[in-house]
Amino acid sequence: MVAMNERFVVDKDGNRIGVYLDIGDYRKLMEALEDLEEIRAYDEAKASNDEAIPFEQAVKEIENGRR
Repeated sequence: MVAMNERFVVDKDGNRIGVYLDIGDYRKLMEALEDLEEIRAYDEAKASNDEAIPFEQAVKEIENGRR
């Protein structure tokens, strides 16, 4: 878990409308988000029951599709 020093932007009524993050905290959050996206993509691929193909074959198919 990422510990953060929260700082909020408030409107004239005191409602929180934004947040300031240290750049280090932002980078940690972005890395965690990327990790979660990779996990989600993996889980979706596993659930699809599609036939697995070798990586090299997948790259060739993608490259051929670009032409």
